[in-house]
Amino acid sequence: MNPDHLQANRAMWDERVPIHVGSDLYDVPGFLEGSSRLCDFEVAELGPVAGRSLLHLQCHFGLDTLSWARTGADVTGVDFSEPAIRVARDLAAGTDLDARFEVCDVHQAASTLDRSFEIVYTGRGAICWLPDLRAWAAQIVDLLEPEGRFYMPEFHPFTDVFHGDRLEVTETYFDGGRPYRDETPGTYTDPDAETHHNTCFTWTHPVSDVITTLTRAGLTLESFHEHDFTVFPRFTTLQKAPDGDVHRFPDGHPRLPLMYSILMRKPDVATGPA
Repeated sequence: MNPDHLQANRAMWDERVPIHVGSDLYDVPGFLEGSSRLCDFEVAELGPVAGRSLLHLQCHFGLDTLSWARTGADVTGVDFSEPAIRVARDLAAGTDLDARFEVCDVHQAASTLDRSFEIVYTGRGAICWLPDLRAWAAQIVDLLEPEGRFYMPEFHPFTDVFHGDRLEVTETYFDGGRPYRDETPGTYTDPDAETHHNTCFTWTHPVSDVITTLTRAGLTLESFHEHDFTVFPRFTTLQKAPDGDVHRFPDGHPRLPLMYSILMRKPDVATGPA
């Protein structure tokens, strides 16, 4: 990553950690009382994790990581934001959950941790912050044990072609890897929050690029799903589902892909791909 892009993004995330910790969206008090940040489809698609080592890349301040710990996984979380990791460690101590958190850039996770895992997980809204998918995929392969699995639920990049809150096409889906510079103050948990480090850089990665890059790095695709729901009101026309926390277009509205999820496996070198 361009050092200037990395510095800007880290400063932006560092500043927003306390805002996110205190937000209704993350609901830290609810988590401390026993709630989970995981979606039902994530738990179902990944399957049982009890007793398995799980690494969460780009874990922010650790709520998703600790939610996996509550399902029985032996969890480790990494993030490049030191303030985020400090909060994650405090939350682990406050909930008495067994979890490890390390400050490191995702591109250096394998060398920093110097161990392998049965599961590598990266959560919603993560890869748009990475310019180079090849370097990212190589880290995942290095971090996985043979027969280990990589699981990623993500916001569908198709939604990035639309205006911020309405279905009007304003951006290109195929942007050639160029960075998108944003200087919007506030944050997704509180658009009116007072912030100073507002410059950040993101990248749009078409789903085909994500899957192709991971398979070329050596992973085998086990499942790929596109979902007609998301976990927040991305567009003003979305409605919260009565049977859960996801948001969908109302009945009669054309169904569009709002999220996707990938489950992949690292073949055993001795046996090769199945």
